[in-house]
Amino acid sequence: MASILSISFACAQTPAGDTIRIGYQKSSTLTAILKTNGELEKALAPLGVRVTWHEFSSGLPLLEAINTGNVDFGADVADTVPLFAQAAGAKLAYIAEEAASPSAQAILVPAESPIKTLADLKDRKIAVTKGAGSHFLLLAALGKAGLTFKDISPAYLPPADGRIAFVGGNVQAWVAWDPFLTSALKQSGARVLADGGNGLASYKRYYLSSAAYAERRSDVLGVIYRKLDETGKWVKSQPKDAATLLAGLWGIDASTVEEANSHRSYKIGAVTLPGLSEQQRIADAFFAEGLIPVKVDAAAAKIWAPK
Repeated sequence: MASILSISFACAQTPAGDTIRIGYQKSSTLTAILKTNGELEKALAPLGVRVTWHEFSSGLPLLEAINTGNVDFGADVADTVPLFAQAAGAKLAYIAEEAASPSAQAILVPAESPIKTLADLKDRKIAVTKGAGSHFLLLAALGKAGLTFKDISPAYLPPADGRIAFVGGNVQAWVAWDPFLTSALKQSGARVLADGGNGLASYKRYYLSSAAYAERRSDVLGVIYRKLDETGKWVKSQPKDAATLLAGLWGIDASTVEEANSHRSYKIGAVTLPGLSEQQRIADAFFAEGLIPVKVDAAAAKIWAPK
């Protein structure tokens, strides 16, 4: 995480011409669908705006690209990611959110594990992706059991490596998110010890732009917001069709994708100050753990509102 904290965000530059540069991750579900079906290009054509697509391996480099003016809009990132960006001085704007999906991330243990309660995690080696939404889930779960990170042995691993360590028996638990979560449940026989339910971790995902772009091209963002909303509704109303499309993009079987998608809300909504309350909880928890170097006011970020 040191490399994350050392990111130096520059001032956003002015994007060139009538082109919107969209950054996304392979797992950015709604954006991946729009990239594939061409519906966003059609919707933006009346504004004379063309689209270019730019894939990133994770959320933090994506937000860095937004703030340095190399990308105009970023597809969904986990709730923790904007907080790291804020801590590093990024001037970002929240454009939209996907409503809470607490069951889309969970703490897994092997089927026959003696770990039955959160308290049983004490002294266990647990795989978790440092700084991810799953990291906050683990913090919250330990706190509920009266434990801290000092009571466990964390193994900081990206999802693919975390799964290998979990299946190989090198860790006693793994905190994963979908589609990795559902895939592991189906293929390894693991069981869920706890997910984000009961107020542990809502797990929202956010869409962002630079604050400057939000001021300059609200018309473009309005079109994107509408298409994301339509696409989210399509995924939930046509789960098999959506799973078939995404299975081809992700290299995961359609049944696994369909089940993973059932855990996500895909409900696009406007970001509000009250709605950022959990962002503040995450920011405070991560500051207390030394994951971010400064106190972050989650509500200080610009919030764009659809018209």
